[in-house]
Amino acid sequence: MATAAAVPANASESEELNPFRWIILAGLITAAIMEVLDTTIVNVALPQMAGNLGATLEEIGWVLTGYILSNVVVLPMTAFLTETFGRKNYLTASIIIFVVASFLCGTSTSLTEIVIWRIVQGAGGAALLSTAQATIRQIFPRDQQGMVQAIFILGIIVAPTLGPTLGGWITDNYSWNWCFFINIPIGIVSAFLVSTFLHDPPGKRGREGGIDFVGILLLMVGVGSLQYVLEEGNRNDWFSDPLILRLSVVSGICLAVMLWWELSSRNKHPVVDFRVLKNRQLSASIFLFIALGFGLYGGTFIFPLFTQTILGLTPMDTGLALLPGGIATAVAAIICGKLLNGAKPLVDGRILIVIGISIFTVAMWKLGHLTPQAGEADVRYALIYRGFALGFLFTPINNVAYGVLEPSEAQQASGLINLSRQLGGSFGIAILSTYVTTHAQMHRADLITNLYSTNPELVARQHSVIAGLMAQGMPAVTAARTWYALLEGTLERQASMLSYNDAWIMIMLTFIVVSPAVLLLRAPRPRSGPAPDMH
Repeated sequence: MATAAAVPANASESEELNPFRWIILAGLITAAIMEVLDTTIVNVALPQMAGNLGATLEEIGWVLTGYILSNVVVLPMTAFLTETFGRKNYLTASIIIFVVASFLCGTSTSLTEIVIWRIVQGAGGAALLSTAQATIRQIFPRDQQGMVQAIFILGIIVAPTLGPTLGGWITDNYSWNWCFFINIPIGIVSAFLVSTFLHDPPGKRGREGGIDFVGILLLMVGVGSLQYVLEEGNRNDWFSDPLILRLSVVSGICLAVMLWWELSSRNKHPVVDFRVLKNRQLSASIFLFIALGFGLYGGTFIFPLFTQTILGLTPMDTGLALLPGGIATAVAAIICGKLLNGAKPLVDGRILIVIGISIFTVAMWKLGHLTPQAGEADVRYALIYRGFALGFLFTPINNVAYGVLEPSEAQQASGLINLSRQLGGSFGIAILSTYVTTHAQMHRADLITNLYSTNPELVARQHSVIAGLMAQGMPAVTAARTWYALLEGTLERQASMLSYNDAWIMIMLTFIVVSPAVLLLRAPRPRSGPAPDMH
């Protein structure tokens, strides 16, 4: 694996920088925000969507599942598609596909119709992250990469936080259809900027050689089956469901065979070039990105459940509670971009990563020690710490991952990086949803052991509550029944609270376990001059 550091700084100084690169950046960022936002903005609109389309809440979940399924299948193939159709053509076509599919989602009148168009939308959205990020790596000089990558990453990590807030506001004031229609003007602007100002570098306008149909088939079946298992496993009681069990076996076999086939010397044109993972820097970064996806998407998944079931917040209030954390992420990302910008960064990126992990650990510890009496103010600072930590993690890890790669390798690496983050999130949601359910049952069983008739504290509390109810005019029998109902509600609430505490601690431990991967990272050597293929 040739590292970027091995290339002389003046190897590409004769290449002319694209004078419209900042305009292209604006187009790519808006496209990325549009794509990431669509993974979360529809969450709060699902009940209204189900009612309008005549679907159950379980069936309408396929609006989310279909999108993510197609997205993770296409993500590893973005390098292949970019080489086949050209960077400009593929990006422009993907934005157009995403916009058209958004319009058709918004005008859908049945569950089948909207799920089909969400699958198309997810396929189009893959390039808006992977190819867009690789393009930024290719069109900007090396000494600007710290800042431009930080700006781009803002959209990726802030958009999921803002999605529930925006989705709740749209659903409350308009209808679920507008969660899709808002993509249309944004997508038109993005497609115009990309198609007008972005150009393919010379000699990069087509893919040479055959098409790896075997690899594509194995990838689609393997990753698609894995994603389905992660999305539907908890709902269908995991391996007790025959379909989940079969797809797990199919996924394991297909992915193992695909890995062998893609690395085989007989395969001259692999659809996914896993050889790029020989780079220790990239492999360690991908490992960290899986944990980041686990913490980012897993935390975004369980927090609304926690606030709405325990704290009694509305979806809109939940979104507003997440907002300060999103702002903290933006601030941290900009700070890291400033520190990492230039031919010689002011701070070693690995130091920023360690700081980020430390802050994230503190945030998870605080969230893991809340009580049912907690309010929005109690979680606010923990969420701000969490948001600040994410900014200190995504930007430096991203910078370190790309810092030793050639821009020609950036596309393949970008697909794997974004896939790892997405799969990390899917694993996080699947594991945490099961974890919360099982631990709530475990804590309930444990708490019940304290509810015996001779417990003096329980008896005193029972007499006090029943006396208070009777003082308000309630008959003795009704007051007794009300006491037991209140006791059951308190028991369920306390058990749920403890299970959410366990989930936050689990996320914290995940980060602690993967933190030694930082030791495998190396700081990129200082270089100047534009990166190769800058057009």
